[in-house]
Amino acid sequence: MTENPDLPQPFDAAHFADPYATYERLRKEAPVHHIRLPDGTDVWLVLNESDVRAGLTDPRLSVNKAHAGNGYKGFSLPPALDANLLNIDPDDHLRLRRLVSKAFTPRYVEGMRQQIEDASEQLADAFAARLKADGSVDLITAFAHPLPVALIGDLLAVPDTDRHAFSGWVTTMLDPGSPGELVAAIGHIHRFLLDLVAARRAEPGDDLLSELIAARDEGDRLSEDELVSLAFLILMAGSENTQHVISSGILVLLGHPDQLAALRADPGLMPGAVEELLRYVNPNQMAIRRFPTEPVDIGGVTVPAGDTVLLCLAAAHRDPARYPDPDRFDIHREDTTHLALGQGMHYCLGAALARMQLQSALSTLINRFPELTLAGSADELARRTSFRSHALKELPVRLGQ
Repeated sequence: MTENPDLPQPFDAAHFADPYATYERLRKEAPVHHIRLPDGTDVWLVLNESDVRAGLTDPRLSVNKAHAGNGYKGFSLPPALDANLLNIDPDDHLRLRRLVSKAFTPRYVEGMRQQIEDASEQLADAFAARLKADGSVDLITAFAHPLPVALIGDLLAVPDTDRHAFSGWVTTMLDPGSPGELVAAIGHIHRFLLDLVAARRAEPGDDLLSELIAARDEGDRLSEDELVSLAFLILMAGSENTQHVISSGILVLLGHPDQLAALRADPGLMPGAVEELLRYVNPNQMAIRRFPTEPVDIGGVTVPAGDTVLLCLAAAHRDPARYPDPDRFDIHREDTTHLALGQGMHYCLGAALARMQLQSALSTLINRFPELTLAGSADELARRTSFRSHALKELPVRLGQ
């Protein structure tokens, strides 16, 4: 694939402010678009829900960079971070997934319920104290961010003092201010994980990382790069996505007081509300990039082998052919299916954990703080300037008007 300067470049400042308007405009023109990304590379952007859903399970659309041409390949990661589940096709994917799956089964996660609820309540106590002392507090730094970081950090026994730094590097990697910041963040993450694995290898404990190291050293069931890459993916995904659904979810609920009141009146509505939030404000705009291993017809367009395909989750979730009145947030929506947690082989390993954290966090916040309100205008909130991720940088809130 060669760069084509005549291709449209839809990801501009207006898009970052409201990506859904961009997707709606593009979908009215065609279901699949050949576009340029901000870095100048060419991709095929797939918008319709039916095409996105089919693409997520199409074996001809590989996630392995070995099948890529000259287009967008994602982050330039060292091998010790790149050999993760997101970049591996069926055989190796299933082998690695089996090694970690027991820590994320619904039964195992159910055993973590009290730990998750206790963590939510403890953070709510600290959040309440800060609100009382400061008046206005950023909900992300005070609650939405530390909750998943603490829980996933406990799972891998990451030292408390290192968790915030790791999460900060991930944030920079996903939304860098410059190419230099991106390279530096990846370097920090790489060194941190190598040191973490070395430390746990020297002093193993009762944690998931120690189990993975044993599988590497005693059973030879994964390579050293695969070991470090698994730790990277678990920590990154576990610390990144949940916090943004919490913060964006609170923003949406504050903007829909009738539905917020319904949730407070009937806690049984929370599971459905979480699914609707995952559809409505999922931070991941795109699924992991894919590369056709042969020419593939998508939405009436033949995409050449080796080109880059971006399956747009955000556009799929607002497709009127799939969801009636898709721009309406509705916790009573009967169709709660979505693609926020993936589909098929690449379905999110931590889906059960994510759902439980979201339900606990949102329930705690809306019930402990009935007078919570925005400290400022929703239109002025800072967001990431990334085509990959649509997320708040901060959410200042206060009690009362």
